[in-house]
Amino acid sequence: MVTFEAGLLARSYVEDTSLIWPLLVDDTRETYRNYGMLAASFWDVWGPRTWWAYGKEIAKGKKLIKSEGDIRQRGGDVLIGPGGTVRFHHIGVGPADRPPVEALLNRIDLS
Repeated sequence: MVTFEAGLLARSYVEDTSLIWPLLVDDTRETYRNYGMLAASFWDVWGPRTWWAYGKEIAKGKKLIKSEGDIRQRGGDVLIGPGGTVRFHHIGVGPADRPPVEALLNRIDLS
């Protein structure tokens, strides 16, 4: 997993999510740029999909936490195989845009 947040924010993420694999910090955001994850527009960040995702979390009883980081940094998912081949590449439109876990699992070559 890669993040652009360093220090306390990165440590807090590891603790909050009980992350069991290494968290790499890309504080220059070179990796993000190389995979096309540039800044999101205001509408991407605060559009209807985001509000819908937040509403579902609130309905589940979850408390929303104000982000301390750069909310315009576009995220995404990149799955890289053992040989260095990109098996899956998804650039998020906004904070609520994540592919289904099944889409990632289907790209894993277990052979």
